[in-house]
Amino acid sequence: MAELLSLKEAVARLVHDGDTVALEGFTHLIPVAAGHEIIRQGRTGLTLVRMTPDIVYDQLIGAGCASKLIFSWGGNPGVGSLHRFRDAVQHSWPVPLEIEEHSHAGMANRYVAGASGLPFAVLRGYTGTDLPMQTDTIKPITCPFTGERLAAVPALNPDVTIVHAQRADRAGNVQIWGITGVQKEAVLAAKRSLVTVEDVVDELEPRPGAIVLPSWAVTAVAKVPGGARPSYAAGYYERDNDAYQAWDAIGRDRESFTRWLDELTGVKA
Repeated sequence: MAELLSLKEAVARLVHDGDTVALEGFTHLIPVAAGHEIIRQGRTGLTLVRMTPDIVYDQLIGAGCASKLIFSWGGNPGVGSLHRFRDAVQHSWPVPLEIEEHSHAGMANRYVAGASGLPFAVLRGYTGTDLPMQTDTIKPITCPFTGERLAAVPALNPDVTIVHAQRADRAGNVQIWGITGVQKEAVLAAKRSLVTVEDVVDELEPRPGAIVLPSWAVTAVAKVPGGARPSYAAGYYERDNDAYQAWDAIGRDRESFTRWLDELTGVKA
């Protein structure tokens, strides 16, 4: 059964230096508060995994938490580039960052393979692209039945996956609705998992379109109201578009970012 922990305690127990960490969420239910706690606890050498890294990954990279990023698209959605990400790749600030790029389909299939206990996934999604020439973890494979040339990608099995959800019950069963992306697959593929939630309730009420992550698939649950802000949580709050706009100026400049980081971590200038 999943343990109910504080966010601080959950991150301390589950996220270690050098881990492969996935913080998944697609436009919605992005586990921002958990990302900030990882920064506060000073984790380093992480391999960060996410289909669509946005500003919380920019913040983790800028804070020096990451040594590698595995992803399929990166940016400040609706605004532009991730400037801390670019600075790390182009200028190794604050530390060098290795990148491994896939397509969305490739990343999703890697999570599915990991969740299924398979060593790799097979797909057509790379046909006609040059990604196989840039990414060592994309290999050609021939179908033994039809002879069709396909692409194989290795399973993703993060050391820890972190997602945000609307609610959990006291036994640790988690309920998510709205745009669910690959949260389920990413949790099932991981060795450990943390779900931050808006509410902990006595009983989960049925909801159309919702999925449930059973307690046995979740290591820990932490109640963190507002834990997805500035992204949104269906049924709780809307996306804070101004925050994404504001991040562009903060992330663009090293001094502005450092002031933001000092404020987050409680370091006085």
